[in-house]
Amino acid sequence: MTDATATLVLIAASLVGLALIPLGLPGLWVIVLGIIGYGWLTDYRTVSGVFLAIVLGLALVGELLESWVGFRFARRYGGSRRAGWGALIGGLVGAIVGVPVPIVGSVIGGFAGAFVGAAVFEYSMARRSGAAARAGWGAVLGRAAAAAIKLALGLAIAVSAIWLAVRG
Repeated sequence: MTDATATLVLIAASLVGLALIPLGLPGLWVIVLGIIGYGWLTDYRTVSGVFLAIVLGLALVGELLESWVGFRFARRYGGSRRAGWGALIGGLVGAIVGVPVPIVGSVIGGFAGAFVGAAVFEYSMARRSGAAARAGWGAVLGRAAAAAIKLALGLAIAVSAIWLAVRG
């Protein structure tokens, strides 16, 4: 396989990964796998172990930030820790339930699940619908902020990997 073909594989994996991130799917890891695949196809001439470690670290940070941001926003809008857990669990369940609906199902399910999870978990503790709705809204905003953060990290990872491939 030529370097040009390997570069096209990297670009394709990067584009697919970037498209998956807003859908709540593991787009960062698709990009990481594309980089590893590119490295393997080119005998790791331009992809160093240090670069791979940095990329893996950034992907892990993206996943951790996604959880933390959701918790933080749910709490910022008056929710308890319980609301944060509800946002996380509800977002995951909603994204899975929404998968059968093509393209936007997991996005809508993830946002709706985060709202419902945070609101239900908060209501089960506080027994106040206004506080529960605010916590749910915070969870939705947190999910949007987390997707933006992960998209920015994915873009940085993809651009740096493609730059290494084209330069190398």
